[in-house]
Amino acid sequence: MFDKLENLLLRFEDIMLELSSPGVTDDPKRFRELMKEQSDLTPIVEAYKKYKKAKQDIEDSLQMLESESDEDMREMLKEELATAKDDVEKLEEELKILLLPKDPNDDKNVIVEIRAGAGGDEAALFAAELYRMYIHYAEKQHWKVELMNVDEIGIGGMKDVNFMITGNGAYSKLKYESGVHRVQRVPETESGGRIHTSTVTVAVMPEVEDVDVVIDEKDIRIDVMRASGNGGQCVNTTDSAVRLTHYPTGIVVYSQTEKSQLQNRDKAFALLRAKLYDLELQKQHDEEAELRRSQIGTGDRSEKIRTYNFPQSRVTDHRIGLTTHNIEGILDGDLEEMISSLIAADQAAKLAKMENR
Repeated sequence: MFDKLENLLLRFEDIMLELSSPGVTDDPKRFRELMKEQSDLTPIVEAYKKYKKAKQDIEDSLQMLESESDEDMREMLKEELATAKDDVEKLEEELKILLLPKDPNDDKNVIVEIRAGAGGDEAALFAAELYRMYIHYAEKQHWKVELMNVDEIGIGGMKDVNFMITGNGAYSKLKYESGVHRVQRVPETESGGRIHTSTVTVAVMPEVEDVDVVIDEKDIRIDVMRASGNGGQCVNTTDSAVRLTHYPTGIVVYSQTEKSQLQNRDKAFALLRAKLYDLELQKQHDEEAELRRSQIGTGDRSEKIRTYNFPQSRVTDHRIGLTTHNIEGILDGDLEEMISSLIAADQAAKLAKMENR
């Protein structure tokens, strides 16, 4: 591990030297690559420098203890030694986590798909609540949300909704939201006061570029039509809505949120690329069953990951056994504690697997 850290430190110094050289901005692509690598290495290098300082502090304190006879000074040196040893232990764990293989998609924007599952109108109503939950969370993270497509029902619910979240590290946090979300509550339409259980499926997909997923034009059918539902003066008056059918997979995507057919076409292709890329990721997860078991909920879309129990104001994440009695706060976008716990559990599982090799 420490040989690797030394090499990373040397690499970081080389990058800083190149970034300070004249004319570095003449090649914008190279400049962006260097800035990205510098940004990725900075937390590792800073932690490693602190680690080296703490190790040096231990050595200095031990040397001074050998020659120091004053008891008060010896007590002070012992305290400094204990602090430095504690720092070394903590920094070693931090460095292990920082050196874990990084998901190449972590820095990407995401496309989120929410679909009502079992439960009819009640599932559609909860799908709309989850949509608002992610909008509020994105706002707290200073991320941008852009609606791509929505199929609404008359009472305020959503059969399905697709939207893009743009922001630094969006996928690194939201990828843990993929799976089945279960809601338990008494529907407003239930006269007997019985608790109903409904489900909603969430899929979080990294945004991908044209170069990441190549779509052959002969594999696509493009249909244009008039938009339907709520949407202002362009609805039912212009052929602005776009539907794409991908023959090899049977995937169908639809976009009608923009007034321009061209903009809806771009959104539809972005959604199709994300779905095809996600399909490939799912195949990899299926082939790597052991790896999937060692990760926290970023694999099987059919996995029940979380229950929202309204009578008890309880939200439970089944993957890590975390329960909070703050359902209103969660649905208002207070997801940071839940997501941070999932990230920590995922890192711990990966560390344990590496140490057991």
